[in-house]
Amino acid sequence: MIEALNADKPFDEFVREQIAGDEIAAKLGLHANAPTDTEKARYAELVTATGFLRMAPDGTGTENTLLARNATIVDTLKIVSTAFYGMTIQCAECHDHRYDPITQKDYYELRAVFEPGFDSKNWRQPARRLVSLQTKEQKAAADAIESEAKKIDDARLVKQEAFITEVLEKELAKRDEAVREPLRKAFRTVVKERAPDQVALLKQHPSIASLSAGSLYLYDTTYKTKHADTLKKMIDEAAAVRAKKPKEELVHAFTEVPVKPEAIPATFLFHRGNPESPKDPVKPSDLAVLSGWRKTDLPEKLAELPTSGRRLAFAGMLTDGQHPLLARVIVNRVWMHHFGTGLVKTPSDFGHLGEKPSHPELLDWLASEFMAKGWSLKELHRLILTSHTWRQKSDRDAQRDLIDPDNRLLSRQNKRRLEAEVLRDALLVVSGKFNPKAGGEPVPVMLTEEGQVVLGVDTMDTAGRQTGKYIPLNGEEFRRSVYVQIRRSRPLEIFATFDAPDMTTANCEIRPVTTVSPQSLLLMNNLGMREHAQYFGERLIKECGDESVEEQVRHAWRTVYGREPVTEELEAGAAFLTMQTAHYTVEPAKFEKTAGPAEKAAASGRIMGAAALGHALMSANEFLYLD
Repeated sequence: MIEALNADKPFDEFVREQIAGDEIAAKLGLHANAPTDTEKARYAELVTATGFLRMAPDGTGTENTLLARNATIVDTLKIVSTAFYGMTIQCAECHDHRYDPITQKDYYELRAVFEPGFDSKNWRQPARRLVSLQTKEQKAAADAIESEAKKIDDARLVKQEAFITEVLEKELAKRDEAVREPLRKAFRTVVKERAPDQVALLKQHPSIASLSAGSLYLYDTTYKTKHADTLKKMIDEAAAVRAKKPKEELVHAFTEVPVKPEAIPATFLFHRGNPESPKDPVKPSDLAVLSGWRKTDLPEKLAELPTSGRRLAFAGMLTDGQHPLLARVIVNRVWMHHFGTGLVKTPSDFGHLGEKPSHPELLDWLASEFMAKGWSLKELHRLILTSHTWRQKSDRDAQRDLIDPDNRLLSRQNKRRLEAEVLRDALLVVSGKFNPKAGGEPVPVMLTEEGQVVLGVDTMDTAGRQTGKYIPLNGEEFRRSVYVQIRRSRPLEIFATFDAPDMTTANCEIRPVTTVSPQSLLLMNNLGMREHAQYFGERLIKECGDESVEEQVRHAWRTVYGREPVTEELEAGAAFLTMQTAHYTVEPAKFEKTAGPAEKAAASGRIMGAAALGHALMSANEFLYLD
């Protein structure tokens, strides 16, 4: 997605690929083993794009029930409808929509477009929906390496059995001769097949009962052997061989299993939305309310594709330039990101319960221009950002507040707080640690021993306990927030506090914007904030050298706020920096980090004094809010 947006992929093409990338690939004859690298890359791009339809929470990996399957489909339809229609069509799952002209039949006809990819009767759990991009050549190379590693495994198993037999015989030799053979037989009998008397006998001899490959190290000291070390070396050797395998890239994709037309799963209208009460079958179609603008019926099967082709036909209909909602919905969202509020204040509800556009003619014109300019999002951003409306100041006055108190007439710019991810990125830039690397693996998150979610490689053991091991990220932790791993159960603290989307729901229709005390407390006391401040202190001292305190303060203001300090700010900043430097010179402090060991050597008083100044500046509203 990031590559597509950076390349300014036309939005209509972008939508078609997200809905039906796999079917586009099939139509073009593309696959993982395509003859050229360009075709392979294009296949990977198309299949990966369908991950959009995999964003809904899917609990069927642990509880694969009919209700759980249906919940995943319902959430996916909600994502599709709010993203592309700006409509709350999920209200029609159980009955006709109470406010908008959407019938229950409409809802299930739209569901029929995606049903072949879900196939609730032959459900594929999340792990089975992964699509491999591995080529035949890569698989052959991986198989050859696996065969080599398997030889080491086989040799290890032979040694393992010999070691266990050796220890077993030494342990049996300590027992009375009469019990040796029964013990040997009991030990060699498969656990599930042991007779009650054998289980009882082994309980009487725990040193034999507990003997296994995993417990050999317990006997090494007793018998002056190194069996455990020998086996571990062989395990490590096999792991080293397997590490040479070409990495198999798996993508979360939405695909259909090719079937004959008569085998395409049917879609039924559920009585009151209950999947256990199917009624009449329905055919795929777009919403009937749109039939006044264009045809809404869709083919049940495209002859030229091995799959149903329903999503490809639907995506074509959605982006044909005649759809009354798609262009307006995305234009409104782009406007909302630049102004804080959309022309339609309810971006995911263009229906009767949503707010009417503040400037309907402007919304229509922008949508028309957007399509006329080739569905270019960059052109749309440029058009908005170069407008007089966007370039206004956010200054308020009594007259405009009286006429336009909520600024719906856009008499000024809105004052807006930085979004959670943008705030973290700004902290990285100001601290001088920003890593501009694009693409690649996400930056992982982990739990500290205190239960705080921070950036880092998770080294928990199988019991969920912290091992204390630290694996350095080598600068990856300073990448943009868009590359930070998002886990529903582990939101990064700064994201959760500053209103990042709630990942436990199907999708975030609009972010809440709150101003609450935990935000200020985090900026003042959070260890991550202190870490950013410490890096800022290093940067300030490095860039200022032996310059005066006043010049350091000026440089700090220019770095954080992009302006010169006024006289009062310069005087107060110089006094604060002098005081903090003197304090940390007498009371040295070590660098603190959110993950991994703190710096061993104490930082200089100058650096920590500059860090205190940076911390104060980065915690102020001027840094947090856009004018």
